[in-house]
Amino acid sequence: MGARAFRADQRKGHPDLLVLGRRASEGPLVQDWRPHSLTAGRGVNPGGEDRDVYAEDHLFSGGFLVDPSRSVAGDRDVLVRQGRVERVAPSLRPYGQWKQEGRRLCVWDLRGLCLLPGFVDIHTHLRVPGQEHKETISSGTQAAAAGGFTTILAMPNTQPCVDRVRVLRALKKRLARESVVRVHVVAAVTQGQKGKRLAPLEDLRAEGAVAFSDDGFSVRDAKLFREALLLVERLGCPVISHCEDPALSAGGIVQEGQVAMRFGVRGIPAAAEEVMVARDILLAADTGARLHLAHVSTAKSLKMVRLAKEAGLAVTAEAAPHHFILNDEAVLRWGSNAKMNPPLRPERDRRAVLEAIRDGTVDAVASDHAPHHPDEKARSLSEAPFGVIGLETTVPLLCTLVEDGVLGIERAVELLTRGPAAAMGLGAGSVAQGRDADLVVLDRERRFRIDVHAFRSKARNSPFHGRDVFGKVLATLVQGRVVWQEADVAGRKEWI
Repeated sequence: MGARAFRADQRKGHPDLLVLGRRASEGPLVQDWRPHSLTAGRGVNPGGEDRDVYAEDHLFSGGFLVDPSRSVAGDRDVLVRQGRVERVAPSLRPYGQWKQEGRRLCVWDLRGLCLLPGFVDIHTHLRVPGQEHKETISSGTQAAAAGGFTTILAMPNTQPCVDRVRVLRALKKRLARESVVRVHVVAAVTQGQKGKRLAPLEDLRAEGAVAFSDDGFSVRDAKLFREALLLVERLGCPVISHCEDPALSAGGIVQEGQVAMRFGVRGIPAAAEEVMVARDILLAADTGARLHLAHVSTAKSLKMVRLAKEAGLAVTAEAAPHHFILNDEAVLRWGSNAKMNPPLRPERDRRAVLEAIRDGTVDAVASDHAPHHPDEKARSLSEAPFGVIGLETTVPLLCTLVEDGVLGIERAVELLTRGPAAAMGLGAGSVAQGRDADLVVLDRERRFRIDVHAFRSKARNSPFHGRDVFGKVLATLVQGRVVWQEADVAGRKEWI
């Protein structure tokens, strides 16, 4: 029975036992725990004494499992023991046979729901260190958990930026204490992200950086960027390129065209992105390096990505939901909450990005979660900072495309799991036997209205507030531990 074939009735059940001092009726919650073995950089050490902290095992019954890494899309039962996937089968009845002495087994009735690999967001801004008024590790990773993301990448444009080993090391220590999901750190390509001298890339990689980027800026000096690609190619990780020619975009606020004219502000031409996409692809071809193109937003950029892939280059690309859901006219309604970089594009580009996520040109959907304090976004369009949040809206926006028949469920899940994990070389995005149990329970048919005031993020800068969407994340597990669940999930769980 598939997820669309059965709608379970609401049932009374056990009170939520996961968070002391709260009742299930109190609404969505995040478990207040410190993931002892979850660290930045190279991720989790799945062995050792940390295995002893798992007081419960889980058996997920009757859910519609979608796992693109194994080409699975059908009803499956999944057994999780001590934080790892132990068995995946059409049926694991009778459930009592899997209970081990001295350990509790939590049986989840997932009929009518989807069970998915934990989602991976390879482009987020946690604003730590130095900008905690915008977001914190706690609020940002709770937002990730609420959005179904079990693994995220944190960009280095912080204060100070992550361009030195001591900054990376200090950030990793904070992440180990404060994060509720896995956070991998992206380090800067150049010192201070100023584009003048390379950061100590080898040392940063050895300390655990999974990729390098000057995100927020391009590396203008082609010779320096080529040197970075040659070095990073030897280090075995990708460079994430923010493609923007500042000579073309300088002073720009929104997309060049009618909307910019109506606001009386300078526009940003599509060519500002496209010339750097072309340059960086040529340099990737020259060096053999792995190049990942962040937030690709124009039809011409995507055409170049297709050509690069056809030529066999190690080029991957991501798209942000706002670039395939909204066009530049959204700025007329949402003002600074629809101001981001690259800007919202004309309708022809929006359609091109949507087609690219359908046909495989785009490897991953990434939120480009960029939180700002409400006072900052309350400024005029010209003065407000670029960026919108997305950790808690990305999944329902994709699910709505599935509900509308624009995108298949398997492709949507691939864009959030196998695609981004492969682009960054991460061992995530799979429900295979023996893998860490990073899982999401999703009601893909539940309709709700996005409410930024209910977000776990500190920020509210979203152009999707008030939008009706489908696809509610009901529970998120990281290494077998529940880090997020909606209150009504308690009625679907039984301990034996």
